Amino acid sequence: MHELSVAGAVLETVERHADGRPVTLVKVRVGRLRQVVPESLRFYWEIVARDTICDGARLELEHVAAELACTECGRRWAPELPMFRCAGCGSTGVEVRAGDQLEVEYIEVEQKEAECIAPG
Repeated sequence: MHELSVAGAVLETVERHADGRPVTLVKVRVGRLRQVVPESLRFYWEIVARDTICDGARLELEHVAAELACTECGRRWAPELPMFRCAGCGSTGVEVRAGDQLEVEYIEVEQKEAECIAPG
């Protein structure tokens, strides 16, 4: 059900930036540590986008791998499981360098045709 709130947040962001124009594509970067199930997010996207400017818009997801870094020894690694202990020195001083983002990277909107305003 986490994906429902994510889909709603994406919709709010897109609507703010679309300026009322119909949206055809939404590209979202999702970090692995966000634990978003892509199929569920797409399912809920279709539901929350219904009867909005995003109705029928394709949701494109880019998955970002997790990367952690030890603050003690500087070692970096991509964890298979979210383990927050450095395998090099055993320190628990670990920073997330990538994989926790959830961001709308860009949207594509339909352009309105320009009206001719020249005197006839």
